[in-house]
Amino acid sequence: MRILVTAAGSHGDVAPYTGLGVRLAEAGHEVALATHGSYAEAVERCGLEFRPLPGDPQGGGGKGGMLRRAKEFVGELGRGIAEAAEPGADVLLLSTSTAPLGWHVAEALGTASAGVYLQPVEPTGEFGPVVGGARSLGRWGNRAAGRAALGVVDRLHRDAVAQLRARLDLPPLSGPAMRRRLVGAQWPALHGFSTALVRRPADWRAGLEVVGNWWPAGSGELSYQVEEFLASGPAPVFIGFGSMGAGQGERLGRLAVEALRAAGRRGILQAGWAGLTADADDVLTVGPLDHAALFPRVAAVVHHAGAGTAAAALRAGAPSVPVPVTADQPFWARRLTAIGAAVAPIPFRDLTAERLASAIRQAVTDPAYRDFAAAAAARMAKEDGADRVVDLVARLGRGVSA
Repeated sequence: MRILVTAAGSHGDVAPYTGLGVRLAEAGHEVALATHGSYAEAVERCGLEFRPLPGDPQGGGGKGGMLRRAKEFVGELGRGIAEAAEPGADVLLLSTSTAPLGWHVAEALGTASAGVYLQPVEPTGEFGPVVGGARSLGRWGNRAAGRAALGVVDRLHRDAVAQLRARLDLPPLSGPAMRRRLVGAQWPALHGFSTALVRRPADWRAGLEVVGNWWPAGSGELSYQVEEFLASGPAPVFIGFGSMGAGQGERLGRLAVEALRAAGRRGILQAGWAGLTADADDVLTVGPLDHAALFPRVAAVVHHAGAGTAAAALRAGAPSVPVPVTADQPFWARRLTAIGAAVAPIPFRDLTAERLASAIRQAVTDPAYRDFAAAAAARMAKEDGADRVVDLVARLGRGVSA
């Protein structure tokens, strides 16, 4: 079958779909991944067809820049998804960020579709909305806050949906009305995170499942420079903030070096979108690399608690020092801490070298953090999220929705 996967956002919002796409291709499907042009090379390197979506997350000031111009961006995104689908597809797989627009494209094409989500966005009584950090307001309050969060999403997409449906010659339909239609049809959405972090809420409707992570396609290898550094001394601490902290690279680099020295640890700094840099003999600065290859060999992982990096650290059995910034990051940071695999989160706005040094010392000296992370990693190893998507696609091809 011809499968079109759509994903928009930062590297962490897109990378898991490269590995998912590879697994679908190995199952015999023709797979295209529609995303931003900055990821074209990564998509094609995996042997997948690339189809462009508008927007440059990094050039636009990172994810924060996209959020600031959100209404304009979703209008562009709707047109982009419609254009990406024009060559045709038998199944549309929609990410969290593309689903509110992709539903309407699937309707116009008469194409089967499903959600492939990296975050739990369906309201539940078990925790509050992920974008609000999921602080519990009690069962009733959590569900009410979850519905309110979806209302914000629908209002953000209202004009874009109206324009998209007109473009597709569809009658007007609001976002809430579309959601009610999907609930009635038990539209399937598989969630690509581990039950080691978040179990499937008992009050979710049929068709919503937590299946385990989709891992980015990677080489499984590290550069000679990184291998040489790893071999030259004790296991280092990894520090990286992914797509966060744009324009703060020099400050964050100095802070990281100071914290590492105070903690008595070597470090590997990933430049990321912030452009972290370090001038120290016992600290190595690197660009893009395979987290799955590196994280099992570090003493701890300091990260922004994006869904992908949080999962990669847990999969490696490495203790985490979460420094969440925005969006779903506080949620994942608290989940890592709740299962004992991370020290208490340090909000990015409160980050100091002293606090970071203390957290690093705690993470690397208390064996309980590594023990809990290892237990979660063993559970994750039993999950095969990509295989569950392959199975769902087969059922959709037979006209079975769930």
